[in-house]
Amino acid sequence: MSAVWFTSDLHIGHTNVARSRAFRDVADHDQALAESWDRLIGPRDQVWVLGDISLGGHRAEAAALQWILGRPGIKHLVTGNHDGCHPMHREAHREQRVYLEAFASVQQTAVRRINGHRVLLSHFPFRDDPDGDHTPEIRYPEWRMPDTGQWLLHGHTHSPLPIRGRQIHVGVDAHGLRPVPLAWIENHVRPATSADPNHPQKD
Repeated sequence: MSAVWFTSDLHIGHTNVARSRAFRDVADHDQALAESWDRLIGPRDQVWVLGDISLGGHRAEAAALQWILGRPGIKHLVTGNHDGCHPMHREAHREQRVYLEAFASVQQTAVRRINGHRVLLSHFPFRDDPDGDHTPEIRYPEWRMPDTGQWLLHGHTHSPLPIRGRQIHVGVDAHGLRPVPLAWIENHVRPATSADPNHPQKD
């Protein structure tokens, strides 16, 4: 039986991120992520990666995509600012084909039905979130969703905090370098009821 998983901000091959995660070198960092992934995810599982598979640039992206190809599961990418196929990048239309060699789908945002809610998927936290970046500046406001009261799964912040309000951070920095199972998300997204202002909702 297949399962569904979520993760973000792998940053394969990114030396500075590896050091920030207390690894001596980037090879150990990438191997630790691979071991966590391979231990949990089966070949038929669906894995939603919410952006930033690498630092960016052709060489780094090519290596990260090879890393993705080597992992089990059917992978879907919701693009982040470090991914060359995100539409913020001028050559995104050319990079899309390359990313689709490793991912079953590539999109800027997505929606999943979880406990009766239409849960949003984006690399970025909500637009007006004052803690929605890992720098003093809230960057990329034009690519962030407005907060309309729905749940959001996101990455980008590199925060160790997994939940803030209706925002769930699925990045590896908040989950011990491991992908997050759908069951964990379901435990925190309370079932929708008729009293919920966002229920019922149509896909």
